[in-house]
This record gives sequence, C-alpha cells and structure tokens, in this order.
Amino acid sequence: MACLREAAREALHSGAPEAARRLLNRALQEPPLPEERAALLHELACATFLIKPTATVTHLREALAEPGIDPELRASMVYRLTQALAHTDRMAEAATVAADEARRAAHPRIRLRMQADHFVWSAFRTDEADSSSRSRRLARLADRLPGRGPEERYLLGARAWDAMMRGEPRQKVLAYAEKALRGGLSWTHENRGFEVPVSVALVFMYCDQPRRAEELFARGMAECESKGWRGSHLALGQTLSGYIRYRRGCLAEAENLVREGLGIADRVEGAVPAQWFAIGILIQTLLARGRVIAARRLADRYHYGDVIPNAVIYPDPRTVYAELLLAEGRPAEAADLLTGVGEWLEGREWRNPAWCPWQLGLASALSRTAPDRAVRHARDAVKRARDFGAASAIGQALHAQAEVTGGEAGLALHARAVDQLQQSPAAYELARALVGHGAALARDGRLHQAADRLYQGLEGAVHCGAEGLAARARRELSAAGLRPLPLRYAQTDTLTAQERKAAEMTVGGHAAAVVAKELRLTEEGVRQLLSSVYRKIGTDAAGLAAALESFPRPRP
Repeated sequence: MACLREAAREALHSGAPEAARRLLNRALQEPPLPEERAALLHELACATFLIKPTATVTHLREALAEPGIDPELRASMVYRLTQALAHTDRMAEAATVAADEARRAAHPRIRLRMQADHFVWSAFRTDEADSSSRSRRLARLADRLPGRGPEERYLLGARAWDAMMRGEPRQKVLAYAEKALRGGLSWTHENRGFEVPVSVALVFMYCDQPRRAEELFARGMAECESKGWRGSHLALGQTLSGYIRYRRGCLAEAENLVREGLGIADRVEGAVPAQWFAIGILIQTLLARGRVIAARRLADRYHYGDVIPNAVIYPDPRTVYAELLLAEGRPAEAADLLTGVGEWLEGREWRNPAWCPWQLGLASALSRTAPDRAVRHARDAVKRARDFGAASAIGQALHAQAEVTGGEAGLALHARAVDQLQQSPAAYELARALVGHGAALARDGRLHQAADRLYQGLEGAVHCGAEGLAARARRELSAAGLRPLPLRYAQTDTLTAQERKAAEMTVGGHAAAVVAKELRLTEEGVRQLLSSVYRKIGTDAAGLAAALESFPRPRP
C-alpha cells in the first residue's frame, strides 16, 4: 500500500497523472485500512483532477463521507472539491460547499481559508443573488488584513479582483494586488489552486500594465509545468496568456496561444469553463483581425451564443457574441443582447468598462435607431472609465462616444481618444482610434490632418496583424484621393536609443518640454516616442519605472 502511494506521488510530480491514477486505483483494491481510506481517495481525486475533474468530485464526496477525518485533511478535500466543481461549471455548488465548511470549521485559520474560497467561487457565479453584499463583506475583511499568511494574501487578491470589477480607482486596485503578492502567491499550492493568483495577474492587465501580467503568468506557468500540471490549468494558462497579447494588440501571437489553449481544453473531460474562455477570446481576436466568417464558424461549431455558462467568463460571452452580431450587420439583435448584459452587470454593481465594454457595443448598436440613447451610453462609459483611471479604457470609451456623436464635437472626442490611447499599451485600440479619427477628418475635408492619422493607423494595424482595419485605412485613404505610403519602420519590440532616453527622462520627472529640448524634438514628437515605448514595453506611465528596470537596453 505504502509503495503504491509513493509511486503514485512520484508519477504525479513527474507529470504522469494517468499513471498515478492507475496506481491509486490498485491501492484501493488492496484494500486500505479504514483510517487510510479517506486520504487515499483524496490522493486519487488529486490525480484525476487534471484529466477528469468530474471523477474528482465523485472521489471526494466519497472521501468526505468517511468518519474521523483530520481537520487539515478535510480542509484540503473540501478545497479540491470546490475547485473541481468550479472547473466543471458547477459554480453555485462550489460556493455553497465552501460556505458550509466555513461555518463548521473550528480552527480560525481553516475558517479564514474557507471564507476566502467562498468569496472566490461566489464572485465567479453568474447567478449570485447579492453580489454587492459579498463585496462589502470582503472589503471590510480585507481592510483589516496585513497579508501575513497565505490565507490573508488570497483574500487580498480576491479583493483586488472585486475592486477592479466594480471599477474602483485603479490605484486602490493595484495597491491590493501588490499587497497580495508580497510573500508570494503560489500557482500550484495543492490546497489553494491558481484561481486567485491568475486573477491578481490579470488585474495588472486591466490596469494598463500587461507586461507585469505577462511576467506573473510566465512564472506561474513555469511553476505549473515543473509540477507536471497539465489539463485545464495549462489550457487556461495558454488561453489567458493569449488574452494579454490580444489586449496589447499582438493579434497573431494571441490567436496562436488561444488556439493551443482551446485544443488542450477540448481534450479534458468536463473542462467547460476553460473552453468558454478560449472560444470567446479567439472570437474577439478573429474579429480584430477582420476575419468575421472564421469567427462565425467558430461560434457555430461550439454553439457559442446559445448557452449562458454558470461561471463568470471573461471576456463576457454575451458581449463577445454581440460584437460578432455587430460585425455581421445585425445591430438590433446585438442591442437586445447587450441590454440584458447591462442589466445583469448593474445588478452586481460591476461597472468597469475595462472588464466588460457592453455600453460601447450598445452605443454602436443604437447609433442609427436611437442616437440619443447611444450617446448617453457612451458618455456614461467614459465617466466610468475615468473613475477607474486606465488610459486604454478611457480612450476606447471616448472613441465610441466620438463615433456616435459626429460633427465638430465628435472630432474633438476623436482627438481626445487618440491622446488617451497614446498613453496606454493598447496598440490595436490606438490603431482603431487613429483610423476612426482620420476617416472623420477626411469627411470634414481636412485632408492633410486626415492623411497623417490614417497613415499612422494603417501602420499600427499592419503591425498588430489587424488585416480588416488595415484594409479600412487603405479604403479611407483612397476615398480621400491619397495613396498608402510604405511602412516607415519594421515592427520590433526593442526600444531605440532615443525612445530609451525619453523614457528614462520621463521616469526621472522631466517635463515633456525638457525632454523635447534634450532630444531636439517637438513636444508632440516626445509624446509619440513615449507612446511607442508604452506599446513596446507593455505598460503605462505609472508602471514605466519598474518595467524599464527589466527591459533590455538597445544595442550600441
């Protein structure tokens, strides 16, 4: 018995869960001593989790029915049960199990741990009845925690995610995230899982610091691979790494990563949420690349849009499907869908357009039939984006408002959208805003200004891999009687010496006028240099100093 269990542990740590499962099934047939049966079933559940989480639920329910279980072992069993339930789209059950265990736990540390699990799984329920009450309880609890132990850090991480979803100021969101990371958040702790560490990493992405998110993902995925973790963990890790690249505007890389993640998820029995993450991100990426037919085929293959999952998925599936409907020229259907999304999110007080830009899509859908409502939704999205404070979210919202406003006011909004997005790492959204601004200027007869914006937008679209946007820029140029110029520079992630100097001086507190004088540029030239820096490094001004420390220097 002992030899079989030890061999199973070695197999699991070496990345062979199927071999571990066979060994533990053999051990169960021995049979084990009554006092060992619960622990053995727990080990079997852990071995099956990566390849068949539905079986994990069965094994753990059987184990928890055994008498006289050690409290620490029981806590580990309950956590793994909640995780398996969540990974098989049974989120309400996961939250209920954690809440019940928190009430029965006698030890304060175990109770705190179960409370953390309850907060996490409740946050990922689409049908949570009183989301705002949970948020208030979590906020009160987190504000009292210094972050000494892993239980406290996980709660702080959960608070960072919740604050981001609610659209609280990003400085506060980032403060919670940094506090959660002090002392470390393991992605492979057998009793805590990787949901909270992943959420904390993504907080940085939504806060315009995707490079930090990528660094955390790289370390976390390496940790998973070193432990032999595969299955839904690897699927989700690949998929969300692709999502970060998508948000940065690296569309070809994003598509490849997400396709890999979807392929892995398809092979894991019961890994429904992992599939939904991948499908939605892949549809968004294909739409950004201008491949509407391919996006529709993918949606139809997986019946995307027909079913609402029980778990909170990001990007939100109904919002993604509405984007597809808009791309297909079906605004009325998109408007109906997005109105429902808005009602759901308002009920939960999740108001961050950086997480779910439903109002931007709804404004576009209503622009012809209800222009006043369209403007109101776009204006409200701008306010919410400003309350959160991420330049990419503000810029996207301003772009949407400009598109539904038109006229001289619309031109001013277009300019402000470009200005905000130049201060962010969102390369694709900047290219969209530049093309939109250029097209609006051309319609107003300002061809010289239009040409500059359209050329910049075309260049950005090509570098992002956004073929559809690039084609639109060429059409706008042609309609204005202008010819596309050759690309001025090759795509590279390496900073030039001039970009590095501008970034270092900015971090040092020098004003744009001082940087411009030092580099013999205009202030607008400095702004464009810094915009390139933010996109290449993957951060905004707030994260620039830390990002520069680890970013390679240009070769002499």
